[in-house]
Amino acid sequence: MSKQPHLLVEPHQITANAIVCGEPDRVNRIAEHLTEVEFLAENREFRLMRGKYNHTSITVCSTGIGAASALIALEELRQCGVERMVRVGSAGALQHDIAIGDLIIAEAAVRDEGGSSSYVSPAYPASADTQLLIGLHEYCSVHSLDFHAGVVRSHDSFYTDDEAQICRHWHQKGVLGADMETSALLAVGRLRGLKVASILANVVRYEQDVQQGVADYVAESAATAKAERHAILAALHALTR
Repeated sequence: MSKQPHLLVEPHQITANAIVCGEPDRVNRIAEHLTEVEFLAENREFRLMRGKYNHTSITVCSTGIGAASALIALEELRQCGVERMVRVGSAGALQHDIAIGDLIIAEAAVRDEGGSSSYVSPAYPASADTQLLIGLHEYCSVHSLDFHAGVVRSHDSFYTDDEAQICRHWHQKGVLGADMETSALLAVGRLRGLKVASILANVVRYEQDVQQGVADYVAESAATAKAERHAILAALHALTR
């Protein structure tokens, strides 16, 4: 098989286990937990590295923002042989008891993004792989972390005119938090026969100003940095347990 058109990698470079994340620089931070790290490729929003954790080979790939680019990464990684994938991402809380730095394990997701809808009707569920979920739960429980498990919502923009009303609606339905990629990865991953899960670090309190929350995250506050590190380690545990 020839080199993938967007990720610019070939199958022999890619492993069966992968961590995906939105931010390219997070790839570097994930790689700090690996040994025998190799840089593979970088193009547009996609940065790829490979290394080992507990003697298991792991591919790490950034996907940029949103479902469309995340699905490009999923499809091209699948064509290169990826079988299991965990998203390590960030989210904004939709419940008041979720603090900045808490982790959210996505057991399922509301499909309010357009990427997965181009594959299958919104009636098709976005649900995570059971064994990967068990691994995420194990890590968070053993390390006594503040985490929440349940349904999240993925969407295409947090700058819509009625965003507050939309968030209030899903808050009332018990949805834990919102991101922009999880539901697409869970739904299309299952369609394609992949085992996929997602763990998210909360970076915005419910009803907090989004721009301020994101600014706090970019400034790498102690809480969000710790949450990201534990999300990475939870994903590595789930993939190698």
